[in-house]
Amino acid sequence: MAKTTQSKNKNKAKAKTAGAKTTAPVGPPRQPGVERRKNHPLRAKNGQLSILLTNTVPHLGSPGDLVKVKPGYARNYLLPQGLATFATPHNLRIVEKHRERLRALEAARRADLMALAAQIAQRSLTIEANANEEGHLYGSVNADQIAAALGAEGFAISTENVRIEGPLKELGLYTIKLHLGQDVDTEVKLWVVPTHTEEAAS
Repeated sequence: MAKTTQSKNKNKAKAKTAGAKTTAPVGPPRQPGVERRKNHPLRAKNGQLSILLTNTVPHLGSPGDLVKVKPGYARNYLLPQGLATFATPHNLRIVEKHRERLRALEAARRADLMALAAQIAQRSLTIEANANEEGHLYGSVNADQIAAALGAEGFAISTENVRIEGPLKELGLYTIKLHLGQDVDTEVKLWVVPTHTEEAAS
């Protein structure tokens, strides 16, 4: 009976020893925070740090761009100035949703411009100007006047939208090119006619 008890105790001791061997840590003891430091957003990889721009930075990118910079440049300038943020999965998802909204807005804007271009193409403008008998203007018709004539017709067109090589200096019919934005262009017919006066009417 005593031998049986002793053998059981030996088996238990062996089991404890075996369990201790299997649960013993391999290598140096675990240091708190090491795993976090390895995956920290400011941890540079290959000497470069991936960050998301929140503002336009000259020679670097626009808001929403994922760029790689030197860690010191990010820590000392971009991040403290609020020009960039960490490229975390959460921030990347936010940027992607923002880009989707921008794409939808751009598509709607382009549709509006296409509709405006179609309306303008169906219209013609008339601008009166002083001219001699040969049809040469004493002055000229410029982009400002063309934009104002379009505005009078209800089209919100700025001078920058008007594409002419130079001021118009003769009476006649012209085809004026207009760039409305994005990749939308159109044309409008412009009549430059002599100014109507009472003397001419008599």
